[in-house]
Amino acid sequence: MWHAKVLLKKGMLFLLQNGFHKTLRKVIKFFRRKLRLNHLSKTFIVSESILREQREVIFANAPVVSILVPLYNTPEKYLREMIESVCSQSYSNWQLCLADGSDCMNNIEEIIYQYIVKFPDKIEYRRLTNKGISENTNACIEMANGDYLALLDHDDILAPNALFEAVKAITDLNADFIYTDEAVFSKNIKNIITVHFKPDFAIDNLRSNNYICHFTVFKRELIEKVGLFRKECDGSQDHDMILRLTEVAENIVHIPKVLYFWRAHINSVAGDIKSKQYVAEAGIKAVSDHLIRLGIKAKVESSNFFPVIYRIKYDLLEKPLISIIISNSNSTSELKVCLDSILEKSTYLNYEIIIVDYSSCLGSESFNYYKEIGERANVHVLNYKGNTKNCSSIYNFGASHANGKYIIFLHSDTKVISQNWIEEMLMYAQRTDVGAVGAKLYYANDTIQHAGICINSSGKDLFRYLHRGEIRYETGYMGRLIYAQNLSAVSMACTMISKSIFDKYGGFDNELVDDYCMVDFCLRMCYTGLVTVLTPYAELYHYDKKIKSKKQLSNYDVYVYFKKRWKRVLENGDPYYGSNLISNSYLL
Repeated sequence: MWHAKVLLKKGMLFLLQNGFHKTLRKVIKFFRRKLRLNHLSKTFIVSESILREQREVIFANAPVVSILVPLYNTPEKYLREMIESVCSQSYSNWQLCLADGSDCMNNIEEIIYQYIVKFPDKIEYRRLTNKGISENTNACIEMANGDYLALLDHDDILAPNALFEAVKAITDLNADFIYTDEAVFSKNIKNIITVHFKPDFAIDNLRSNNYICHFTVFKRELIEKVGLFRKECDGSQDHDMILRLTEVAENIVHIPKVLYFWRAHINSVAGDIKSKQYVAEAGIKAVSDHLIRLGIKAKVESSNFFPVIYRIKYDLLEKPLISIIISNSNSTSELKVCLDSILEKSTYLNYEIIIVDYSSCLGSESFNYYKEIGERANVHVLNYKGNTKNCSSIYNFGASHANGKYIIFLHSDTKVISQNWIEEMLMYAQRTDVGAVGAKLYYANDTIQHAGICINSSGKDLFRYLHRGEIRYETGYMGRLIYAQNLSAVSMACTMISKSIFDKYGGFDNELVDDYCMVDFCLRMCYTGLVTVLTPYAELYHYDKKIKSKKQLSNYDVYVYFKKRWKRVLENGDPYYGSNLISNSYLL
């Protein structure tokens, strides 16, 4: 009942903000999604025959995994389901550490001793004076004798193969920090509310949102390096710990399987996070302290949409010259809208605009407009006489004339929305671990045109534009439309790249056209250690009228060329949008 009330409240708010038609569309999508989730949940169930096979596997290294569970006034039903999910694991070398900080008289201890009788060497129980979630979890750590530690909430459920998959990652991949996908359920495990299909490790995602959450398993040595749970982060203690552990972990492995079932009820964080402001405050402290440890100056605050999704405002280390490169050909009206929005709205003033004209004729409207705007000190018009059939060579030409420390590649059919769009992109581009930074782009009707690009390992399209067609103010799957995140690629329509990095990687490949060349460039950076970032706080309209040029190669030739170059990436799938999410795209 409580869950229905929460949904009704959200629905009424959405109706007031977006009107009847958009609300109807959202409701239809919700019920379709619910039906598909019910079907999808059946795939999470592991057959008994597979579990029998797993029980017979002998690992060369079979570490003890100590599962840490702080208890607090746990209802009997939840307690029994949690313990039984551990006892039924197909991997048998586990220890269950229960630290009980309950403050009321109940039968928790009696219930636990029923299980201790059955598993005397595996279950440790300690009654505590409640000191809060962090200190109670630390008591679990004191009880643990395992080489690896795992976190389990007192009202949640592990899939029976959860520990087996974790130990397999430890054995096969030498993992020292492991996390899995998870499902949120209400009342019973068959009633799945949502599924969290997660990316592989993505530092910007983690700073903005604790997407890792459950189920986490990590080497004990890591916690000996970073220290125990911190009481001052109670409420977001897991986010704080995950940030600290991943700072020192050497091999972080994501298992793209739903191995954890997170119970949503009226008293849980999964139920209604907005009623627990202390959680957001603790999360802000966790992320702020993480940045301080890394020597990064920034301000962390809750986003306007959701208190535990964070907006990070990095201090600008400098305000260097930015070169905005725009290609154009006989599209004066579009170009004027674009330039006027840059000149009138931008709060960042140290920039130059380089217009690369590649086919305007003498005496044309565009040519006359160039004479007018060329009088501005920071606007330069270049006449490109090279291969005008390919946008890669046009942008490479523009970049070769750029004086700025950073370059923004921008389509002429865009219009600036965010006044601080340049600052929002620069705060990420200035980081030494970042290659490219993309913006969030909208069609004229305020639906999303671009919110990042993922590699498509199935289907004829080699990459996909994420969230295309969604309503502008939607939060997106797991909030991904409202926080800065790492992606495989961003769009050519608006991207910032350091000039030194652009030159180091040899610019765009002239054999590729349109967004193929930007995706290729992002992948080249990604697989040599740099990350690509999309920030939703740099917003522009993009009217999506593509560069009016013929392709140097036919689309099929470009397709084959790209597919051959990135064959292994296409086979392995997108690390930031795994195969689970691609194959279940209705969740987006």
